[in-house]
Amino acid sequence: MKTQVIAALKADYPLPVLLEVAGLARSTYFYHRARLTRPDPQAGLKAVITEVFNAARGRYGHRRIHTLLVRQGWRVAKKTVRTLMNALGLVCKVRRARRYRSWLGQPGTTAENVLNREFTAAAPDTKWVTDVTEFRIAGRTLYLSPVIDLFDRSVVAYACGLSPSLELTNSSLREAIATLPAGAAPLVHSDQGFQYQHASWRTMLDDAGLTQSMSRRATCLDNAIAENFFGHLKEELFHHNRFDNVEDFTTELHDYIDWYNTSRISTTLKGLSPAEYRAQALAA
Repeated sequence: MKTQVIAALKADYPLPVLLEVAGLARSTYFYHRARLTRPDPQAGLKAVITEVFNAARGRYGHRRIHTLLVRQGWRVAKKTVRTLMNALGLVCKVRRARRYRSWLGQPGTTAENVLNREFTAAAPDTKWVTDVTEFRIAGRTLYLSPVIDLFDRSVVAYACGLSPSLELTNSSLREAIATLPAGAAPLVHSDQGFQYQHASWRTMLDDAGLTQSMSRRATCLDNAIAENFFGHLKEELFHHNRFDNVEDFTTELHDYIDWYNTSRISTTLKGLSPAEYRAQALAA
């Protein structure tokens, strides 16, 4: 800092006077001035970090940025990436917890917690989880009901609407069932929301030969993967952007889910996106 001030004032005042006032040795001044004019050895890395961060729309922290740099052939430590991101002012968006609470009233027809927090799956379409979350936009509320495959954390199907109705959840399940290959019969886990206790939901599961599983009452961790997806969605899309109406947000929501499935890398999936992870597993 002193070197920069002296360099700015040198044209108007004698250098010895400036050095004496600043308490800076002549050799020290010239050393730091040379450093200021030297090319930044990390300029290329900084440019790539900024490019990757912007391509992810500010949704990646230093760990995911580091993963992508390694995939591009860079040899750099995670700590270095974090330090450079801080210096560049590249801050990942911060999650704020807020969720739709779907349990209403006394429980009706419920199912056992068959999933029992076993959140890994050895193959696609063996374990699905689902839930409902809400977004409040311009005085209106939009509800989202996704079905998520625990094998690769992909969103198999989803539905959104202005009411957390039976049709909302039934539509997402109906679309998910339509994607199943012959012989597949995944376990389907949810909370104890009224939609999942309803006869229409249970009938669809029975007709498709699927097993129902439910979280214990008021135990959101029993459906942690759905909660995790909602957290990322709200952190990376909703909380840090302004939406004037539900229609604009719905368009961005469709785009986000497509990006989440095909491009967003996950540390849980060894630095791959859900689509890449599934393709790699099926090709093995």
